[in-house]
Amino acid sequence: MAENNNSNPTPPPPSSPPLTPSHQLTDSSTLTPHPEPQPELPVTDQKELSDAPPQPTESETDSKGNPSQDVVAVEPSPEPEQHHQQQKKIPINLVSFKEESNKLSDLSDSERTSLDQLKQLLTESIKPEQQQVSIYGVPLLQDERTDVILLKFLRARDFKVKDSHTMITNTLQWRKDFNIDALLDEDLGDDLDKVVFMHGFSREAHPVCYNVYGEFQNKELYDKTFGNEERRNTFLRWRIQFLEKSIRKLDFYPGGVNTVFQVNDLKNSPGPAKRELRLATKQALQLLQDNYPEFVAKQVFINVPWWYLAFYTMINPFLTQRTKSKFVFAGPSKSPDTLFKYISPEQVPVQYGGLSVDFCDCNPDFSINDPTTEIPVKPTTKQTVEIAIYEKCIIVWELRVVGWEVSYSAEFKPDAEDRYAVIIQKATKMAPSDEPVVSNSFKVSELGKLFLTVDNPTLKKKRLLYRFKIKPYSD
Repeated sequence: MAENNNSNPTPPPPSSPPLTPSHQLTDSSTLTPHPEPQPELPVTDQKELSDAPPQPTESETDSKGNPSQDVVAVEPSPEPEQHHQQQKKIPINLVSFKEESNKLSDLSDSERTSLDQLKQLLTESIKPEQQQVSIYGVPLLQDERTDVILLKFLRARDFKVKDSHTMITNTLQWRKDFNIDALLDEDLGDDLDKVVFMHGFSREAHPVCYNVYGEFQNKELYDKTFGNEERRNTFLRWRIQFLEKSIRKLDFYPGGVNTVFQVNDLKNSPGPAKRELRLATKQALQLLQDNYPEFVAKQVFINVPWWYLAFYTMINPFLTQRTKSKFVFAGPSKSPDTLFKYISPEQVPVQYGGLSVDFCDCNPDFSINDPTTEIPVKPTTKQTVEIAIYEKCIIVWELRVVGWEVSYSAEFKPDAEDRYAVIIQKATKMAPSDEPVVSNSFKVSELGKLFLTVDNPTLKKKRLLYRFKIKPYSD
């Protein structure tokens, strides 16, 4: 299993910029370090999906008739020869999933009654020799963590007690047959560490799991993973092992974080034409849905290509409406902005538009827990960040503009009128192919201000991300 940072699901520190030294914007833009998540727009429950792209309703358009910025939809790839297929978009609706509370005091009377009845049925059905039975690393019927787990099964079956009891009984039997306890200690290799990995936390403190389907473009890895039934079974065991290890780090006490935020990267994914991948996906999906209910807080699909409609149509019958209500989709150009609605930039890996470089030692001055400030940069405008410095120090910072296509400069201006400004970084054009994150530092020997300027000559709105630290130094 590839875990690239903190395994403890403790929420990250509050994401707000430091107040000393002070910093401000030199134009009229409003500083919004971490905007509230916008309403996500999951897919509908249609069995047959139209070829025509959905038309936005009046409530989904702005004053000029353009789609609202809150509409999360699939953006087709630009190749002209695929124009007809591009028109297929995943329909959206306004049904959104809100994670329910697991505290007994927040449950309705009928929900508490169902929970008590399920506990009673479970107590009666567990044989004396099975009194120490556990699930997801939690001993059943031993403490209040059992309530949280049973609520998952109840919600998966709409609080139908008998159906929920059947489901958890089947799960306990499956776990025994699958030999989950022994699976935890199996050595299944590290070939898939870049395919599925945990990294960072969402804004609501859920650990984030990334699924990178593009890794299977590697034919050697694909054949090694799905080449025959035995290999597909090994992949399935690896995936269950990864999940078990991950969820055992969750907090199953009432009020704790006991779900995972999933990010599914479809960039360069082999697609549904790969029969072996399709079979393995279907099998894994069924097992996860049957035996791991309510473990996903949100499913965000990024870099969604035009062909995804066909794949979604294939898996659609196997998904409950409750599951589908957690889905959010974004095409390539909207993927970073969509992730930032749910995950702070410092928690997002650098390859997905964020500043988290825990995959390498790019800048040891910053970690995944150092907060980032986000600033919109309007088309054909300059945006300058002004940082006032009140002491001798070394200031270090890192900065990026998602997609670049801008010029960046840095300058220090002393407060004293008889002192000259120091150009730290002359205006430099930054292309998308350049390093995603700019890191720099400056030794401040007198009071003054640091100016970080981004000039956006394009007609596109950009997003500036930056953070800084003050380090003491002595003469």
